[in-house]
Amino acid sequence: MTALKGAFTALVTPMKENGDVDFDGFRRLVRFQLENGIDGLVPVGTTGETPTLEEWEEERLLELVMKEAAGRVPVIAGSGSNSTKHAVLYTKRAKDFGADAALVVTPYYNKPNDDGLLRHFEAVAGVGIPVIVYNIASRTGRNIPAPLMERLAGIPNIAGVKEASGDINQMADLINMVKRPRQGAFTVLSGDDALTLPLLALGGDGVISVISNLVPSRVAALVKAGLDGDFETARRIHYELLPFTKTAFIETNPVPIKRALDFAGLPAGPVRLPLGSISAVNEKLVNAAVKALGFPS
Repeated sequence: MTALKGAFTALVTPMKENGDVDFDGFRRLVRFQLENGIDGLVPVGTTGETPTLEEWEEERLLELVMKEAAGRVPVIAGSGSNSTKHAVLYTKRAKDFGADAALVVTPYYNKPNDDGLLRHFEAVAGVGIPVIVYNIASRTGRNIPAPLMERLAGIPNIAGVKEASGDINQMADLINMVKRPRQGAFTVLSGDDALTLPLLALGGDGVISVISNLVPSRVAALVKAGLDGDFETARRIHYELLPFTKTAFIETNPVPIKRALDFAGLPAGPVRLPLGSISAVNEKLVNAAVKALGFPS
């Protein structure tokens, strides 16, 4: 299995002003990531606004990212759904397009019990591609605690977790109970940019990052330093990025990061409903944070 370790960018989906997907802009963003040393790419996830994308749009995005990546970095394709049948189909699609792994979110809205979660991920993992479980209770209404993740990790092809609970104690338990006994066979990635450094200090493997849409080289450098045990460097980069990290989540993701990319001259464009445009007050804060990183206005 391709090593799923390092800094992975949860790619935005750029849009034209009329609301159509900007496929040329997406290609430009992928090339920007590759040119700036990112370790991996995560298309068609939450940051990519998949709840509002048509299936043909998602497939075109997958086609583009796989062609541009060309095996240089691993691609983890979003394939989650609150329908097990659909999640299996989307995971099969990720495999067919050549993705290295699939990112599968905890079923949202349904709020499944433990038995349902286990059977859901057994079905998805049965497709035969490494699966990263995406644990984000703030969006799904259902947390996966460490004891249940330990059971999930026993399912063949469950390769790791994107941990976005925001609970550093839970992250520590995951690493201690699930990752360490498997001696590197289970990946723990942060799903919160602000918690990348703490997770690395605990023994985690990296991050699936939102802010790396704009600063891929800096996020990659932070993660590399942490993985190498150079926490002086990792801390320095963490604090350099922290003001922007906070501002990037001042409204619902990906509203602020898309505005940040536009301000920096990279393609992003508007979000699709039901997400709305960033407020005037927050737009000024995002623009100021981007400018503070050294990007021209």
